[in-house]
Amino acid sequence: MKKIYYLSTCSTCQRIIAELNDGKGFNMQDIKTEKITEEQLDQMKEMVGNFESLFSRVAMKYRSMGLNEKVLTETDYKNLILEEYTFLKRPVIIIDDRIFVGNLAKTIAEAKKYI
Repeated sequence: MKKIYYLSTCSTCQRIIAELNDGKGFNMQDIKTEKITEEQLDQMKEMVGNFESLFSRVAMKYRSMGLNEKVLTETDYKNLILEEYTFLKRPVIIIDDRIFVGNLAKTIAEAKKYI
């Protein structure tokens, strides 16, 4: 399976997808228009190890909701991502049994090796 969870309005996601052959060969899911299901999120968690690794602390709502002042649990991370798509660290790239989360150059370089 080859899949990319991304946000179509995110210029960083657009740039990364362009680097990945414009997403050709990938099942693309815009998380704004096609919400992440609990099953999909659980699958990502199984691959990466925990929900916290999938959670974006740079999302604008993170500070506005005062989450930076709270101690969040794995259940909190899961529920927040399911409630608000911007809390998913993106893009999430799945290539067979490998997962690449986020937009760090190192992460994208690793993903390119497996395409």
